[in-house]
Amino acid sequence: MLPVAFFVLFLTFSIANSETHSLTYIYTAFSKPVNLPGIHEFTAMGLLDNRMIDYYDSTTQKKIPKQDWMEEELKQEYWDKGTQSRQSKQQWFKVNIDILINRMRQTTNETHILQWMHGCEGVEDENGNLKFVRGVDMYNYDGDDFLGFDDEHQVWVAPVEAALTTKRKWDEVTALKDYTKGYLEKECIEWMSTFLKYSQPQLKKASAPEVYLFAREAREKSNIVLTCLATGFYPKDIIMYIKRNGRNLTIEDGVVTSGVRPNDDDTHQRRDHVEILRTDSASYSCQIIHAASNMNVENSWDHHLPPNESIPIAAIVVPVLLVLIGGAIVLFVLFKKGIIGKKREDVPAGRDLVNVPLISGWYFPFQSFASCVN
Repeated sequence: MLPVAFFVLFLTFSIANSETHSLTYIYTAFSKPVNLPGIHEFTAMGLLDNRMIDYYDSTTQKKIPKQDWMEEELKQEYWDKGTQSRQSKQQWFKVNIDILINRMRQTTNETHILQWMHGCEGVEDENGNLKFVRGVDMYNYDGDDFLGFDDEHQVWVAPVEAALTTKRKWDEVTALKDYTKGYLEKECIEWMSTFLKYSQPQLKKASAPEVYLFAREAREKSNIVLTCLATGFYPKDIIMYIKRNGRNLTIEDGVVTSGVRPNDDDTHQRRDHVEILRTDSASYSCQIIHAASNMNVENSWDHHLPPNESIPIAAIVVPVLLVLIGGAIVLFVLFKKGIIGKKREDVPAGRDLVNVPLISGWYFPFQSFASCVN
C-alpha cells in the first residue's frame, strides 16, 4: 500500500453517521531529512472528526493547538507535557527506523518512513454519552502495513513476514495488550468526549451545503452518469438521496457514494452518482437533508447534459486535493520521485528478527499512553 493510501485511510477512518465521532493521532517519521519545503523529519497531529486539533513537528519541537477552543480550554501544563511526550516519540521513531533499516537489509542512502496511527471511534447514545465502536492502533513502514492491534480479539496482527516475530513478542506482553485495549476503548473515548464538550460552541456554527445535480458522459456511449453533489456543509452529518420518479435509489440500483469527505476549509462534501440510459425519460431528483443547518431541499434534473462541467467537477476535485496536498499527495510525490518507499529486500524466512523495532521499545507507547498525553 502506498503512503497516499495510508493517509486516505486516516481521512476516512470516521464513518458517515449522524452520531459518530472519531479521535485519531497520526505520527510520521522519515529516516533522514527530506529537504523539501513543508516536509519535516518528524510530524505528529491529533484529529477530532477528521479536523486537526493539535500539531507538532521536528522543526518547531513544540506541540501547539490548531483550534481556538483547544488553546482556550486546555492549560499550559497540557501543552508542556504534550511537547515532552512528542519529543520522546520523535527519538523513539528515529531509533526504530534505524533498526528496521538494518533488519530489512536496506541502505541509509534511501529515505524510509515509519508511521503510526492510533485512535477510537464512538457513537452518542440517547443521553449524549459516547459509546465505543472501534479502535485502531497500526504501524506502517515505507507505505506497507507493518503491524496492527485487533482490540476485539486482543492480538497483534502482522500482515508481513518481517513483523511476525514482533507480533509474537507483543502477544506475550499481557500488560501491553490490556493497556492498548483499555486506551482504545476507554481512555481515548474519555478524551474524545472532553474535546467534543470543549468544541461545542464552534460545532454549533452549522454551514448549509451547496447542492449540484448534473450529468456527464459515461464510458458506454448509450449511458450517462447522473451525479448529486453537496459541498461546503458542517457538521459532517448529512442524508442524500438520488430519486427516480420519487423513489429513493439504492446500491442495488447502482448508486455509488463517495461518503463524506473533508474540504480544505473544515467543511465537508459528499457525492453520489448512478449510471442511467441516455434515453431514460424518467424524473430524477436529488434530496439533501442537513439537519444542523435546517436544510431539506430536493433539486430536479432538467435532463440536460452540460457541455461544460468545470464548476461541479472543480467543486468535487479541488477541495479534496487541497486537503491531501498537506499529507497524502506530498508523500505520493515523494514516492513517485523515488525519494521514499523503494522496494526493500525480502527478509529470509528463517532469519532472526527478535530485535526488530517495536519489540525492545514496546514499553515506550505503553508509558506514553499512561501519561494521558498524545
